[in-house]
Order: sequence, then structure tokens, then C-alpha cells
Amino acid sequence: MDWLFLVAVALLFAGVLGSVLPLLPAVPLSLGGIYVYWWGTGFSEPGLLFVAGATIVGAIAFVGEHTASAVSAKASGGSLWSAVAAGVVGVVALVATGPVGMVIGVALATFTVEFYRTQDAKKGAKTATYAVVGLLASAVFQLLVTGSLLVGFVVAVSV
Repeated sequence: MDWLFLVAVALLFAGVLGSVLPLLPAVPLSLGGIYVYWWGTGFSEPGLLFVAGATIVGAIAFVGEHTASAVSAKASGGSLWSAVAAGVVGVVALVATGPVGMVIGVALATFTVEFYRTQDAKKGAKTATYAVVGLLASAVFQLLVTGSLLVGFVVAVSV
């Protein structure tokens, strides 16, 4: 095995780890592994179609990861303010306290905004639940995407 392949696989594996470990940019690491190998082979391996497909899927996963709580809060009937609170508090809490704090922060922020807005604890709890489920679903989706990029890369380069 050549060093370029090992570097690419290491970056792709770091991307998979980043989908479950806080503060590691999962999708950028995965795409970085693909791009490094592609550049190192003179843009011949893997093929352009694979690189383009991986980039599109990666971009969708990246955007989804950063908007899942807000979109879920809004989908539950929550206000734009609860969606914004879920997104902002989620990012700040992740940096300050890690993944558990992020989940708690998203739930509390969403509940607080909806309760203040509607004076209905049940509605606030529903919106908070949706926001947390969206957040956790995005983590699972990101794990599936980064794992698929790793497996897809190895298969594309091996054939």
C-alpha cells in the first residue's frame, strides 16, 4: 500500500470518528481524504463521478448536521425563534460542554422559547422533543454518510 492511500484512509476514518466524537469535523475530514488521494493521483483515482457524488452527499450531510435541531423544532409546529434558539444554543453548548450538554441545551432552549411564546408546557415539551430527536438523527445520518464514504472510497480505488 502506498502512503497516499494510507493518508486518505486515515482521514476518512477520522471522519467516521468525528461523527461520534465532538468537535471533529466529520464530513470535511472524510472529503479531505478523498480529495487528497484524488489530487495525489493526478485527478485520476477515484473517478470524477465518485468525487462529485461524494461531494454532493457530503455537502448535504454537512448542512443537515448543522440545521437538524432547528428544522425539527420548526417541523413540530414550533416558532422560528425556537428553531433559531435550538441551532444557536446547540452549537454554543457543544463547544462549551460537549455532546451531552448540547442535547440538554437544545432541549432547554427550545422548551423555554416555546413555553414563553405559548404558555403551554405540553407544546414546549413536544417542540423540545422534536429538536432533540432531530439532533440525534443527524448524528446517526452523519455516521452512515461518513462510513459510506470510507467504504465507497476503498471499493472505488480497489477496482
